[in-house]
Amino acid sequence: MTAVTAAAPAPAAVTAPAAAMNPRTRLLLHGPVLPTLLRLAWPNTLVMLAQASVGLIETWWVGHLGTAALAGMALVFPGFMMMQMLSGGAMGGGIASAIARALGAGRRDDADALVLHALVINGLLGLAFSGLVIGFGPAIYRSLGGEGASLEAALAYSDVVFAGAVLVWLYNAFASVLRGTGNMMLPSLAVVLGVALLIPLSPLLIFGWGPVPALGVAGAGWAVVITSALTTALLGWAVVSGRSIARFRLAPLRAAMFADILKVGAVASLSTFQTTATVALTTALVAAAGGPDAIAGYGTGNRLEYLLIPLVFGLGAPLVALVGTNIGAGQGRRALRIALTGGAVAFLLTETVGLAAAIWPEAWLGLFGDDPAMLETGAAYLRVVGPTYGFFGLGLSLYFASQGAGRLLWPLLAGLLRLVIAVAGGYAALVLTGSLAWVFAALAVALVAYGTLIVSVIASGAWFRGGEGRG
Repeated sequence: MTAVTAAAPAPAAVTAPAAAMNPRTRLLLHGPVLPTLLRLAWPNTLVMLAQASVGLIETWWVGHLGTAALAGMALVFPGFMMMQMLSGGAMGGGIASAIARALGAGRRDDADALVLHALVINGLLGLAFSGLVIGFGPAIYRSLGGEGASLEAALAYSDVVFAGAVLVWLYNAFASVLRGTGNMMLPSLAVVLGVALLIPLSPLLIFGWGPVPALGVAGAGWAVVITSALTTALLGWAVVSGRSIARFRLAPLRAAMFADILKVGAVASLSTFQTTATVALTTALVAAAGGPDAIAGYGTGNRLEYLLIPLVFGLGAPLVALVGTNIGAGQGRRALRIALTGGAVAFLLTETVGLAAAIWPEAWLGLFGDDPAMLETGAAYLRVVGPTYGFFGLGLSLYFASQGAGRLLWPLLAGLLRLVIAVAGGYAALVLTGSLAWVFAALAVALVAYGTLIVSVIASGAWFRGGEGRG
């Protein structure tokens, strides 16, 4: 049983002839697996790390404002990352998957029509997200343990950055259109330029200089909004001006086109909510055990785990395009081989990061502050959970591959299993022992279970049960 139905493999008569096929599409269908994956992944990985550095740059500068400001950022960060994951990884994956499958089956007109539908979906969701977070922000951050100065800092940053949330949703829609065609370079260049602007803009607006007033933590939010606007403009120009295989064209809105995106994007969104809920609820557990200083330590240590998401997304976006295009063309066996190859690469990358963090936690934590309580909690988290990061990377890469296949039931169930083990296990550990070390042990077990379940079921052929052949 599956949560969504993958598009049926395209008959040979429908698939575009190789001679008439765009060279980028031909590469996705016939290029050697590992070299093609790495060729597509390296610019995307670079840009995702650049995009993730937005949060790191902001956190580094805000850390100079004190522990309360750092704790406030830790309260907002899960929600902001959830928005990034929803717009770029979940709905973005649905957009890229739909376009990749359309191009793989030779349906160029459908690929063009999907661009407008993608912008409508992400634009409306961006506006809804702004209203939700701004309206309920105080209650949300209080529920996560925010109080006093840390709550004030969280709201000062949150109200600004989420007022511009629609810009994040729109630039991820444009980027996903390009990635669905196999074009990883244009989104990379746009995001790198945005990050290059953020580096001087963030401290300028936080601390002020000359005629520019010091805005404090709110200045960090304004820096994100301004750079998001620039990125949106650049990516929008690339798609609207025709520098994309799938081009923006005005066309009647059709339910089938919305469904093609949402059948992947909506289900993928549930997985994103699971990931964010896991972090938010465990943040609340840490707050109950150790207060604001412990939140700052856990949030800073956990930020490295969040950094793995864009790192794996560097592989994940090509996996969506590669798997989706091959599924659309009826090449199921090749699609599965691509997915498992990507999973192995992701495991090696993220496990390397996790082991390094476990061995030298202060090298990471010391970038953001020197408060002893923050360092102690953050180091305890990284020493226990860091060695299991490889399983997180493995599961997350196969989640992206499953987006391309249009098969998301098992990644969704694996995310639910992770949530239950981390939160219920962490709560039980805290009640029974009163020790954060055992809470972190529950988080580690949850990551192992997450990655192991996904790779086991996909390798067993779960994508092709229910009527579809392997191709």
